[in-house]
Amino acid sequence: MDLINEPLPGVKILKPFVHLDERGEFVKTFHEQQLADHGIEIKLREEFFSCSNAGVIRGMHFQLPPFAHRKIVYCISGAVLDVVLDLRKSSPTYGRFAAFELSAANRHMVSIPIGFAHGFLSLVDHSTLIYKTDAVHSPEHDAGVLWNGFGFEWPSVVDPPTVSLRDSRFPPFLGLDSPF
Repeated sequence: MDLINEPLPGVKILKPFVHLDERGEFVKTFHEQQLADHGIEIKLREEFFSCSNAGVIRGMHFQLPPFAHRKIVYCISGAVLDVVLDLRKSSPTYGRFAAFELSAANRHMVSIPIGFAHGFLSLVDHSTLIYKTDAVHSPEHDAGVLWNGFGFEWPSVVDPPTVSLRDSRFPPFLGLDSPF
């Protein structure tokens, strides 16, 4: 597993081990020691996935303490524009965001530490994103930042994008009292 980039302190984009041969491909998405070698200490508690059509925006999500969690996400079909927003008040990058493509073609993975909001735009139909987390989902601790309320310019795949009612009701970044 190779470190590709660290666009914000603690956010790491990784390239997993990929083996290609006449049968197809084999991808290793989790190796505890290799992640630790890159400063990613995670004990997995839950894994889930979402499938989205082109133009769907999911986010910007996080969980409140004491259920805040670290995530590792990657795309196994299609392509997404993945976005993270630093909510850590003491961070030199507080309020800054980074975006990068995750796709079935590039096989990149991103490790998102506690203190970041996360979301993505599905660039094509049937984009499937896998999430591995170190805390179990707690609906009463769900929180977020308004998808278009933190200064990021989402590209237009479809106009308007498809956003859930829940995600459209989150506060903008400037109205958020960050718990981190």
